[in-house]
Amino acid sequence: MSDKKKPARFSFFEDFKNELKKVSWTSRDELIQCTKVVISTTIAFGLGIYIADLCLRGGINALNILVRWIAG
Repeated sequence: MSDKKKPARFSFFEDFKNELKKVSWTSRDELIQCTKVVISTTIAFGLGIYIADLCLRGGINALNILVRWIAG
């Protein structure tokens, strides 16, 4: 039995390493640009939700004051 096989865990890591070589990685500049887009979009959506929340809260408070004034 001169045919010695590597244990399955070593085979797995070797296969994993070979698969990572096949991946087409993005360039550093592209990664930085995409990160800027994600961060700015997240901030924009956060501000939009915050402003919508302020408007809704103000409208509900105004409605509450109106109902209290009418109902006495």
